[in-house]
Amino acid sequence: MTKLAVIAHNMRSIHNVGSLLRTADGLGVDLVCLSGYTAYPAKDNDERLPHLAKKLDSQIHKTALGAEHSVKWRHEDTLEQAVQKLKEDGYKIVALEQNDKSILLSEYTNRPDNIALLLGSEREGLSKEELEYADQIIEIPMKGSKESFNVVQAAAICLYTLSNLS
Repeated sequence: MTKLAVIAHNMRSIHNVGSLLRTADGLGVDLVCLSGYTAYPAKDNDERLPHLAKKLDSQIHKTALGAEHSVKWRHEDTLEQAVQKLKEDGYKIVALEQNDKSILLSEYTNRPDNIALLLGSEREGLSKEELEYADQIIEIPMKGSKESFNVVQAAAICLYTLSNLS
């Protein structure tokens, strides 16, 4: 059975963070790693100012609806730290991004056992430098006139597909 983790790097929307945690809970994701400037729920020994941690926690809760307590998550300052720890735990890093080197999700059959799905910012996605951390790149083919899905919608499609291919 495929083990799934998610790295949400530089995600600017607090509501997307909450929605991602809720999606991860529903799809049985083992770990969500929030890195870069991605907001994260309050935690023990939180280094942020108390009023800021409380405010962000409250805003994340609006869409997470408690998933911030039921899903294992952690915060890493940098993408490099997030990737390094997941690789040490046996995960392959699979970026979700439109790229000339990407494999269509529907054709992604040669999958590793443990996948950490790497997500980037809502507007820019993952930069060329950030994609260097990926072992593979996959993308969801678009059929309409828009170029992409919301990052959490895309993650949900991808995680659902990967969790049902095991």
